[in-house]
Amino acid sequence: MSRHFALLPAAGQGSRLGAARPKQYLELHGHPLLWHAVRCFCTHPAITRTFVVLSPGDAYFARVDWSEFGERLQPLYCGGESRAHSVCNALEAVVGDIDGRDWVLVHDGARPCISHRLIDCLLDALTPQEVGALLALPVADTLKREDGAGRARSTEPRAGLWQAQTPQAFRHGELLQALRQGLDAALTDEASAFERLGMHPRLVPGSALNLKVTHGPDLELARAILARSESAP
Repeated sequence: MSRHFALLPAAGQGSRLGAARPKQYLELHGHPLLWHAVRCFCTHPAITRTFVVLSPGDAYFARVDWSEFGERLQPLYCGGESRAHSVCNALEAVVGDIDGRDWVLVHDGARPCISHRLIDCLLDALTPQEVGALLALPVADTLKREDGAGRARSTEPRAGLWQAQTPQAFRHGELLQALRQGLDAALTDEASAFERLGMHPRLVPGSALNLKVTHGPDLELARAILARSESAP
């Protein structure tokens, strides 16, 4: 029977946030931002182990008390020059621990508001017939294409367009092979590696609350979302 593992790329510097330290280590409700996503996966009963992919020179992870997660959490100091390289390196590093048919849920370490409910929705979509699946949201806003000078040139049709989120789940062996073949293609997520090969991962409705912290206001939104979830009965 296939198992489920989580893999959280957290090797970036988060320069767009303009903080003094990588954004995954910024304080959020008394813990590093990364801690919240780690906790969600480590406490989910269907996730065997959670791997966190770190920069080889990461000096912050070891300063945090992760002991409550025990052996369900394992850091991997093999982050690469891009997200795709980091994920590929991590998949290589765990070849001896994960079977090629096991599912790997890749999740942005900067998405702290992931929930067990969303993980369950994704796991329910992982039937034997599917190549994989990802959380995503149908695009609701009007889309404008600019003219290169900061002015609207045209309105783009949004029918059929979805905004990708994470986690994105694929079988370990197939994901590793797809990433190896696409490392030179400027991949921005795991699903795009399969799309290049003519495969079509399942789109699973996600949540606007599952936001990615990129800019300063995102951190405040995440703080409010987590405060509401912690106060919910």
